[in-house]
Amino acid sequence: MAIPTPPSNVSLFAQHSRHWRENRFVYPVVSRRSKGLSIGVNLNPDTACNFDCIYCCVDRTTPPPVREVELGAVRDELGHMLDLAAGGQIFDEPPFDQTPPALRRLNDVAFSGDGEPTSFPAFAEACQLTVDLLAERGLRDAKVVVITNATLLHRPKVEAALQLLDAHNGEVWAKLDAGTEEYYRTVERTSVPLARVLSNIAAAGRERPIVVQSLFMTIHGQGPDDAEIAAYVGRLRALVTAGCRVKLVQVYTVARQVAEPYVAPLPDAALDAIAARARATGLTVETYYGPA
Repeated sequence: MAIPTPPSNVSLFAQHSRHWRENRFVYPVVSRRSKGLSIGVNLNPDTACNFDCIYCCVDRTTPPPVREVELGAVRDELGHMLDLAAGGQIFDEPPFDQTPPALRRLNDVAFSGDGEPTSFPAFAEACQLTVDLLAERGLRDAKVVVITNATLLHRPKVEAALQLLDAHNGEVWAKLDAGTEEYYRTVERTSVPLARVLSNIAAAGRERPIVVQSLFMTIHGQGPDDAEIAAYVGRLRALVTAGCRVKLVQVYTVARQVAEPYVAPLPDAALDAIAARARATGLTVETYYGPA
């Protein structure tokens, strides 16, 4: 189903700053895809990532002020943010006072920051403290979302962390932006082969239902061609055939400032066409458009 961003709320959805007050690691956003308040945890303040996506909104040209993660500070910041969310005070703060009533709810704590969260050496410990903080506050309906490029899901420590989250309302959102190796390299600018991403997504999805995130855009004014979309849909079919339980596919486009000036949002009609082809596989698909 299509869930367009209401024009009156574009500024709210576009404001995904990873900085809030004096916090160094924890930040709130109202997310289109979460359909409510998402509390982000940035485990990569050094901005290091094994992808260099052309649509990324992280500024990697300026040295970051924080390079090391302190789990004690993460615990303190996240605990305070959860208290503000649970008590509703966060919605008294600009720009969150713009939040429509239906979205004034805590949906999740999301490991999503300036790099690949599963690359953080203490990722499992960060998952445990998050689970503990939610349990202490009785927020058992809130999800713990891992937004990942899927390149490191095969590591035993990452697998163990995901198994912990499986028992505590965890959810994996794995990125798949391409069907062919050539287009994947163009978009993600990485040395990690697409085959590893696909293998890891399939393995993760055999263990638990997962969400597949797919971002499409125009590059130098051109969207992905028919052959690329056919290959992408073929990858979705292959994942299902391999036993991957895809609970949802998110087809979306850029909505904020991005790394490269030649990248722009894909028009609504083109995004709808991709979503329709993905939906023809029998999967559930949601569409999220660019800024109005």
